[in-house]
Amino acid sequence: MVATKKPKLTGAEEVAAFMQVLEHPLKEVVEAVRTIILAANPAMAERIKWKSPSFYCIEDLGAFNLRRHDVVHLVLVFPKGLVCEDIPWLEGDYRDRRMAYFSSLSDVAAKRAELERLVNDWVERIDAS
Repeated sequence: MVATKKPKLTGAEEVAAFMQVLEHPLKEVVEAVRTIILAANPAMAERIKWKSPSFYCIEDLGAFNLRRHDVVHLVLVFPKGLVCEDIPWLEGDYRDRRMAYFSSLSDVAAKRAELERLVNDWVERIDAS
């Protein structure tokens, strides 16, 4: 008998399957952040990396760290240098990354415009290199 291989899922399909079975008290917050990032710029794509939904455009923008259940933690990576240094809710003093935390849908809504600007500035910088 010949074994048949399952067709490889696209990144978006992998994330959809992951989200379908995700058990996290802030799952709707994860979905809201995903929606904002993907809608902010058509160049953004997603996949599962580091056992979590992650975002990229040529290079990695970031990934969720879903170990905590009191907030949604998004690790943002800036391989070409920091963008949007004026966003007060980005935490950390790492050379190439910042942490973003979202505690509720209203928190996501309050940070939406700055998150969209961050994604677009990041894509512009990556595309320019």
